[in-house]
Amino acid sequence: IEKQEFSRFPTKTGRRSLSRSISQSSTDSYSSDSSDDETSPRDKSQLNSKGSSDFCVKNIKQAEFGRREIEIAEQDMSALVSLRKRAHSEKPLAGAKIVGCTHITAQTAVLIETLVALGAQCRWTACNIYSTQNEVAAALAERGVSVFAWKGESEDDFWWCIDRCVTTEGWQPNMILDDGGDLTHWVYKKYSSVFKKIRGIVEESVTGVHRLYQLSKAGKLCVPAMNVNDSVTKQKFDNLYCCRESILDGLKRTTDVMFGGKQVVVCGYGEVGKGCSAALKALGAIVYVTEIDPICGLQACMDGFKVVKLNEVIRHVDVVITCTGNKNVVNRDQLDRMKNGSMVCNMGHSNTEIDVASLRTPELTWERVRPQVDHVIWPDGKRVILLAEVLLNCKLYNAPEGRYKQDVYLLPKKMDEYVASLHLATFDAHLTELTDEQAKYLGLNKNGPFKPNYYRYTSR
Repeated sequence: IEKQEFSRFPTKTGRRSLSRSISQSSTDSYSSDSSDDETSPRDKSQLNSKGSSDFCVKNIKQAEFGRREIEIAEQDMSALVSLRKRAHSEKPLAGAKIVGCTHITAQTAVLIETLVALGAQCRWTACNIYSTQNEVAAALAERGVSVFAWKGESEDDFWWCIDRCVTTEGWQPNMILDDGGDLTHWVYKKYSSVFKKIRGIVEESVTGVHRLYQLSKAGKLCVPAMNVNDSVTKQKFDNLYCCRESILDGLKRTTDVMFGGKQVVVCGYGEVGKGCSAALKALGAIVYVTEIDPICGLQACMDGFKVVKLNEVIRHVDVVITCTGNKNVVNRDQLDRMKNGSMVCNMGHSNTEIDVASLRTPELTWERVRPQVDHVIWPDGKRVILLAEVLLNCKLYNAPEGRYKQDVYLLPKKMDEYVASLHLATFDAHLTELTDEQAKYLGLNKNGPFKPNYYRYTSR
């Protein structure tokens, strides 16, 4: 019954494929199909060095290797490390009990450990059944974080891990940090009494934010929620700049194909689509773009891309990449018309963008080539390569009572600028300071915010 309640949400074949950061697309390092036996982590009895068993990971013995991965990631995550140093003694998250559902990689481990350093208690699970770095999950568990995640979970495992994070004796979450909305909806549907006591939700995906707005519109959102997805730093760094690099890393690792001269269609020209298109164009690929939004379509044209309908080019393109957050962007009819050897993959929230379920039919043969790479073979021998299966808590937690109503909020511009300022130290960048006279002339506070909420930052 519980699974039926969530049938309208992404399931195991609908979790994100090519990941949102370099680390997330490089999960074939130490953690992929490792030397472990095939025993499910749920059937293993494991203890960390402190004697705790409140976790479920592939192999706790991988913790040392995972710690090295996290230490490397910290070198490139100056904003979180700086925040950790500045606020460590203040413990602004003391008393916060955060349940999280995100990718579990070296980068997100830095986030989780920052939350712990600021005083929070955390229990964590994975939003993606393929992107978990097993060694990183082990390193977190060794440090005392209750992690329930491993690479290659089944659908049943996925929901079991979420449930184990939410329900444990003597502990009840008061904050949710979600990526995709699955955790939020699980708590909302199954533990309504717990949901009503949540002090705030932070959501960082377009799909999860959409679900929150639906709840709010229906009058069912009984806690305040922060929409991180539409913050400038999230849109630019994670969606645009990170995807601009991770699309190439993911494609190269999984296919070893040269993209110069290849014809590629990118479905969606939001920030993710912009990053993917720019990266593939730089490799010499011929890039087409599909769009429903005339403004995004015009941006694509001005950036030098041909805007087309997918049906116009589906017969001759070599690669189809979806970046829309929608469903059935590539349907069975279009997959039937793709040429032999073409590739299809997803960079959006979930593989609902690609109608993978329609390919699970008797006349088609599936051949696993490598982890997260399948050849789908048609009766005439045609093969299509499927790559598709593959600080805000402080703001809400410490807000005075009544500050945030039961609604979805955008990240305040002042906080967006603060996050950006923490990153600038990495580049040895020095911002110019306004004089009092200049600030008065512009009508600004010298310390920001420097742009009104309606300001739209350019894409590049």
